[in-house]
Amino acid sequence: MKTIPQSMSPVLVLVGPTAIGKTALSLQIAERFDCEIVSVDSMQVYRYMDIGTAKASVAERSRVRHHLIDIADPDEQYDAARFVRDATAAIIDIHLRKKLPLLTGGTGLYLKALVDGIFECLPVNHQIRTRLQQRLAVEGPARLYRELASCDPPSAARIHVNDSQRLLRALEIYQATGIPWSSHLREQRGRTGPAVWGSILLLGLRCDRQTLYARINERCRQMIADGLEEEVRGLLARGYRQDLPSLQSIGYKHMIKYIDSTWTSEQMLTYLSRDTRRYAKRQFTWFNGMDQIEWYEVATGAPIIERIASWRDELSPRATTYR
Repeated sequence: MKTIPQSMSPVLVLVGPTAIGKTALSLQIAERFDCEIVSVDSMQVYRYMDIGTAKASVAERSRVRHHLIDIADPDEQYDAARFVRDATAAIIDIHLRKKLPLLTGGTGLYLKALVDGIFECLPVNHQIRTRLQQRLAVEGPARLYRELASCDPPSAARIHVNDSQRLLRALEIYQATGIPWSSHLREQRGRTGPAVWGSILLLGLRCDRQTLYARINERCRQMIADGLEEEVRGLLARGYRQDLPSLQSIGYKHMIKYIDSTWTSEQMLTYLSRDTRRYAKRQFTWFNGMDQIEWYEVATGAPIIERIASWRDELSPRATTYR
């Protein structure tokens, strides 16, 4: 059993949509407040996937220690449950070194799982799942999505119609248990979340849509200029299949369609930029569902620094115990 003074056990969180500028600000915050950074990104966990996931560079990671980057191979399954375990371990490790954990990234599902608790997964019902997969292939996602909206509106509100993996899982849980996935989550919220901090401050970055979209378009062009094609060809040369979930993520699936001549380079860039903008909208939907987040305009970094300093000053010297 280890006892950590609560003055050393807070957690700081910085979130926002892709391309808004989290990396630069997180480094500034980390150096100012003696932080180590924990990535909250479902794709940055994968090795060999650097450009398309917009990882902090080697030079940036040499300035501040980062966690949960390059911890899985592209053909490994990585999910919210594993993230919660890994992030919890990282937070405790950082506290033991008397540093401040700074969680930053754009995967709202992972953050919500860590903060609010994660649903204890039911065993997969293979019979129901197979039947749903067959229906998806024949009827298409829209039909199944309408069915989910009827039996579990809260889950439908947070799942995109084309997110087939989560769409099928939500329907599977309902058909197997008779209880909506959202009800399971409400029941377990707070019970399974790791109580590994004495205080948590969640800060969000935002800007007007036109500015964000311009940033996204430039980010996409820069990824291509930085060698996204070579990175994807390298992954394929290593033997990783095109249909892996990691290689069906934004950027990688687009470049694969260019490599196999399905799209021209112009089409690839157009669809990459469009789908990244759509992803940013979904990120805002996730984060807007977390009332704890305090929002700041990205152009005004000083108020964020002042808010963090004030928060640190308010922390009390009680103790948190880890077992």
